[in-house]
Amino acid sequence: MKKNFLVAAFALIGAFSFAQNGSGFGIKGGLNYAGNGDYFDSAEQAYRNPDRNVGYHLGFFGKIGDKIYFRPELMYTKTKSDYENNSLAMSKLDAPLLVGVNIIGPLNVFAGPAFQYILNTDFDGVIIGDVEKDVTVGLNIGAGLSFGKFGLDLRYERGFSENEVAVFSANNVPTGDRIDTRPDQLILSLSLKM
Repeated sequence: MKKNFLVAAFALIGAFSFAQNGSGFGIKGGLNYAGNGDYFDSAEQAYRNPDRNVGYHLGFFGKIGDKIYFRPELMYTKTKSDYENNSLAMSKLDAPLLVGVNIIGPLNVFAGPAFQYILNTDFDGVIIGDVEKDVTVGLNIGAGLSFGKFGLDLRYERGFSENEVAVFSANNVPTGDRIDTRPDQLILSLSLKM
């Protein structure tokens, strides 16, 4: 029993000393899970249909600092939100500006504003107008693990203001319906520091 404990203790100490330190830059990518309004209802729908509302992101990041750090990111993001029998696809550029703290060993927490620029929106089977604002601001908050050059983080993103798009009928007449494009999502990322 003592031998197993010592092996586990040394492995834990080794992992903590192997944590990603210092300034640098790198690449990242991962999966996004978008919510539609009530996030708990969206989570229940995701449990029933795991591929529902799943998207992806790819991009770059920089890191300045060590214990307390600043981490700007630039990512191309593709999201999908299912609404009844239709799906809203959105392509955007995301630019989170995060401030983080290394808590202990590989564990860090971070938060900061996230700027988004909407490149394209498409609602299957329905004609939609232009989004009200191409540029919006939200909040990212999350936690991550860093091991050497590799990192893993999970964050929640929420837009600060509504950003709606109008829905039109097949003959281009406004229906009066609107869809909120503001981000409300969980983001899982893998990163590689160069």
